[in-house]
Amino acid sequence: MQKGMHIDTERCVRAVQSKDARFDGWFFTAVVTTGIYCRPSCPVVPPKPENMRFHPSAAACQQAGFRACKRCRPDTSPGSPEWNQRADLVARAMRLIADGVVDREGVPGLAARLGYSTRQIERQLLAELGAGPLALARAQRAQAARLLIETTPLPMADIAFAAGFASIRTFNDTVREVFALAPTDLRARAPRGSPGNAAGALTLRLPFRAPLNPDNLFGHLAATAVPGVEEWRDGAYRRTLMLPYGHGIVALTPQPDHIACRLVLGDLRDLTVAISRCRRMLDLDADPVAIDDQLRTDPLLAPLVDKAPGRRVPRTVDEAEFAVRAVLGQQVSTAAARTHAARLVLAHGERVDDPEGGLTHLFPAPEALASVDPESLAMPRTRRTTFTTLVRQLADGEVRLGPDSDWPETRARLLALPGFGPWTVDVIAMRALGDPDAFLPTDLGIRRAAQELGLPSTPAALTARAAAWRPWRAYAVQYLWATDSHPINFLPV
Repeated sequence: MQKGMHIDTERCVRAVQSKDARFDGWFFTAVVTTGIYCRPSCPVVPPKPENMRFHPSAAACQQAGFRACKRCRPDTSPGSPEWNQRADLVARAMRLIADGVVDREGVPGLAARLGYSTRQIERQLLAELGAGPLALARAQRAQAARLLIETTPLPMADIAFAAGFASIRTFNDTVREVFALAPTDLRARAPRGSPGNAAGALTLRLPFRAPLNPDNLFGHLAATAVPGVEEWRDGAYRRTLMLPYGHGIVALTPQPDHIACRLVLGDLRDLTVAISRCRRMLDLDADPVAIDDQLRTDPLLAPLVDKAPGRRVPRTVDEAEFAVRAVLGQQVSTAAARTHAARLVLAHGERVDDPEGGLTHLFPAPEALASVDPESLAMPRTRRTTFTTLVRQLADGEVRLGPDSDWPETRARLLALPGFGPWTVDVIAMRALGDPDAFLPTDLGIRRAAQELGLPSTPAALTARAAAWRPWRAYAVQYLWATDSHPINFLPV
């Protein structure tokens, strides 16, 4: 699978005829005889090839006048893996659109964050995705509206503004155009017995491409959980979220064919942002088949992949938070890093009310941490300097960590900070920035695993061997780490 797959007509036809779910989100099939668009795995009888048209996004289908299929619900497909594995302008723009920037700041705000003119942004998105930023954001609003209509008893007026629409009329018109149903009809068609959520609470399913191995994904999040901010309870990873309009609490439970997600939001306008950040944290838009096929080409890695395919990279909902925690975790145990973080949370984090108990705080923002007295930090003086320099630069905007980060530039800025070596920069690149090719050849666990497998164990030699694993070296790290008995590698009981 590659950039611009929708232009490979023959390959797309084969995917549709075989109902291959691996391609869901990579492209969409518009059927000229019915006026609808579908995901490749749509369960209906495939149309004749001459009646198929292929588009790179749901927004492009909508722009061309097609309506969403009521059977396969293409708006609920996993997102394209490209936006998480690429670092170019289009990928960065798509990550920001998913994070709600167009709804909050408009296209000029999107362009300002990326450092390009609005005209350049629109031209590049239109060329690759068949739709500009406004149309892409509109498709996202339609998806959010459908979710709220079908899973909450909220009045339609509340749903319209929560989904990001400027008016009820625009909301009604968009829903009718995209789904060929009025909002009230969509609600009437929702399955009976759907969870009756109170206002501000949602229960939904987060789709992913199979296979997905939850062991190291949830094991890592649970084993490193900061008390008060995160916890593992009743088979779910729970944490607090700092969002644009307020705060939220999410519970994520792995299921065989989806991730069960329960969100409690202080402001429903944060819905799409919360979902986007949870998907990024769990790496749900990855293409595990392509990743594992590449790693299997190494005969020493292949047995690890075959034993537990579908490992994901555990990421984060807050890039700045992760960078701070990476510094707190330098050269100390997982337990010690949690202790350091918990002290900061209690002293400087904003308190929140958890209806279920257990979670008490948001992780403190860089602005709050910039005022911390270095002498109050129970760590060596050199690491205090690293910590205070990082939070000050994050607070001042000298270092920007977010979905719009330019990966090479951000790496260079981090490496220039005192106390930042290759390991710290690469772990931030892997888990905060989302670089799928970040690699940790100096990591003790990686070197130990390499030695046990018969791989080169010195950093230089291991890096040379790992060239064959590109562009998926961050996933190779997960498979190598998983050879150890550390709690991060096991789904909590």
